[in-house]
Amino acid sequence: MPYRYHFYPESKFGGFTDIDGTITFYTRVNALLESSFVILDVGCGRGSYTEDKISVRKNLRIFKGKVKKVIGMDVDHTAAKNPFITDFFLIKNNKWVINDNSIDLVICDNVLEHVAKPDLFFTQLNRVVKPGGYICIRTPNACSYIALFSKLIPNKYHSKVTDVVQDGRKEEDIFPAYYRCNTVRKIKSWLNLYNYEHSVYGYEAEPSYLSFCKMAYWIGVLHQRFAPGFLKPVIFAFGRKK
Repeated sequence: MPYRYHFYPESKFGGFTDIDGTITFYTRVNALLESSFVILDVGCGRGSYTEDKISVRKNLRIFKGKVKKVIGMDVDHTAAKNPFITDFFLIKNNKWVINDNSIDLVICDNVLEHVAKPDLFFTQLNRVVKPGGYICIRTPNACSYIALFSKLIPNKYHSKVTDVVQDGRKEEDIFPAYYRCNTVRKIKSWLNLYNYEHSVYGYEAEPSYLSFCKMAYWIGVLHQRFAPGFLKPVIFAFGRKK
């Protein structure tokens, strides 16, 4: 992408920028892993990252073979085809078919924005995590320009807009978004409620959503470099159950 090479010249060497959000998030997740871990990937999807041409980024997202077991859960039954999980469970009526205190690390990557009932979600999340276990969340920030724009568009049109701003994003990977728990304050409050040690903060990678226009991309770069933390497009949350 010519825009990216101009503003982030390091991406010419390896294909990713120094602020790649996926690499940053999953590098920290990998740093927490132990070979004995049972991982739960909530909203695991079909494993579309197998199509990622950047091997270092793709490999960071693959946990199968690094840990004892990778359990996938999703509301979409086609996620059972994900090649990077060892077991799959379908989420029905907000219920998780996972034993209490059985999970060492939970990944919720771009899932929280689709949760209609955060109270039920965090109750289930806390129930399955072992004492000393980890929660790793990446989700859009409801206070960011991306989420504010998204909320102005009816859900039925999201796939059409996403097709323009995110080249390669498939319609079957797009789900209704609610943004009912997508601020730093709200995520902190839920983790505090269940007595988690945590770090929750805003993060901003390169403005890939604005790649459709050079001027828009340039404005996005300015936002990435100078916007305050509470306006960053993405929230990273890492918690450890006490």
